[in-house]
Amino acid sequence: MSFIKFPQDFTWGVATSAYQIEGAWNEDGKGESIWDRFSRQKYAIRSGETGDVACDHYHRMEEDVALLKTLGVKSYRFSTAWTRILPEGTGEINPKGLDFYNRLVNALLTVGIEPVICLYHWDLPQAIQDRGGWNNRQTADWFAEYARVLFDHLGDRVKRWATFNEPWCTSFLGHGTGQFAPGICDFSEVYQSIHHQLLAHGKTVDVFRQNNYPGEIGIILNFEYATPASDSEADIAATKRYIDQYVSLFADPLFKSSYPQETMAFLGCMAPEIQSGDLEVISRPIDFLGINYYTSFVVAYDPNGGHFKFRTSPKTLPMWGHTEVNWGIYPMGLTETLITFQKNYGNPRMYVTENGCAAMDEPDEKGFVEDYQRINYIRAHLIAAQKAIQMGVNLQGYYYWSLLDNFEWAEGYRPRFGLCRVNYENGMRIPKKSFHWYQDVISN
Repeated sequence: MSFIKFPQDFTWGVATSAYQIEGAWNEDGKGESIWDRFSRQKYAIRSGETGDVACDHYHRMEEDVALLKTLGVKSYRFSTAWTRILPEGTGEINPKGLDFYNRLVNALLTVGIEPVICLYHWDLPQAIQDRGGWNNRQTADWFAEYARVLFDHLGDRVKRWATFNEPWCTSFLGHGTGQFAPGICDFSEVYQSIHHQLLAHGKTVDVFRQNNYPGEIGIILNFEYATPASDSEADIAATKRYIDQYVSLFADPLFKSSYPQETMAFLGCMAPEIQSGDLEVISRPIDFLGINYYTSFVVAYDPNGGHFKFRTSPKTLPMWGHTEVNWGIYPMGLTETLITFQKNYGNPRMYVTENGCAAMDEPDEKGFVEDYQRINYIRAHLIAAQKAIQMGVNLQGYYYWSLLDNFEWAEGYRPRFGLCRVNYENGMRIPKKSFHWYQDVISN
C-alpha cells in the first residue's frame, strides 16, 4: 500500500454551521433569523422541514465536543448565530447566547481543539431583513458591530475568524432564484447584495485590525471548477462568464480591488452601486482564504441559458457516478481551483474549509453505516489537495463537511453529509465507517 504525506503542521478539521445543527431556534432569548422565517413558508423546503431542532447541538454540545475529541481533529470550524448574540440584529446583547459560545470555545480548548469561528453562515436576523437586508448598505455596518461583540468576548481565546461563508449562495440563491432565505427572486438585488457582503467583510477586517485583536481573519468562498463543453469560441466564452460568476466576482475585489470589467459591462443596469473608497475597504489584506469545493461542471453556450447564456452539466470521473444530490465527482477540480489562486491571486494561505459527500447511506440494524462512497470521495480529494501542495500551493489545512448529518437547507434532512449519522427521532449520534477512516488519516 502506498501512502501520501502532508506537512507536519497541516490542520485536520471538520466543519458545521449554526442553523444546520443547533436547533433551539427560539430559546434563551434568541431572535428570529431569515431561515427561521423562510423554512416555515409552504413548499420552501423539500419535505416541509425546519431547523427548529436540527441536531439539537445547543443541548448536546458537550456530547459533540466529545465526538470531536474521539475523531482526533486539531481544529473545529463552526458558525455563530447572529440572532443568539443580538436578537434584533443590533442593540441589546443577549448574555445567554454569548454564554453558549463561551462554553463551546472553552470545551474545545479543554480537549486541545482549536476553535475557528465563521461569523456568518446565511442566518441574517429577520429584523435586519425587514430593514432591507443585504440590499441595505447599513447592514455592512451592523454586521461589523456584531463582529465586534464577538471579538470582544471571545477574541482572547479564538485565534482564527472567517467573516462570511459562501456569499455567492446568499446572493444568487437567496436573492436571485429564491431557493434559499430570504427567498427573493430578483436578479437586480443579487449583485448589490454581493457588494454589501464584501463591504461588510472589509469593514469587519478594519474593526479587527484597528482594535488589535490577536489572531487571524479571512473569508470563505465556494468554487466550482468548470471546463468548456467543446473547443468552440462560444463554449470557451460561456465558461469564462461562468467562472467570473463563481470566482472573479468575489476574488477580484478581495485581492485586486476591482470587479471583473467584462462582467460589470454584461450586467448593465443590474451592476451594483459602488461608492468611492468601497473597493479599498473590501480589499484590505486578509490572513487566509477558505475554499469550499464539492463538484465541477461542464459549461456550454446556450442562447436560452438566462442572462449569461450558458448551461451546465455535472462533470464526473468515469465509474464514479454522482453523489446523492446529483453532484459529479471530479477531485482534480480541487487541484485546479487551488492552482487558480496560486497563479492569479498571489498564492494566499489557504484552507479547504468544506469538502464532503452526500452518500446513499444505508444503516444496519444498529444504525451503523459502511459509507465506502464517502471514504473514496474523501481519499480522492485529499490526494488532489496534496498534489496542489506539491505544485507549490500554500494550502495549510482540510476541513471535512460535516461532523454530523444535518439540516441541508432547501433539501431538508434528506441529504446526509456527516461522518456521524444522526437519528433525528432521538438525536443519537452514530459514527460511520468514514468517521473511523478519517480518524486513522489524522492519527497517521
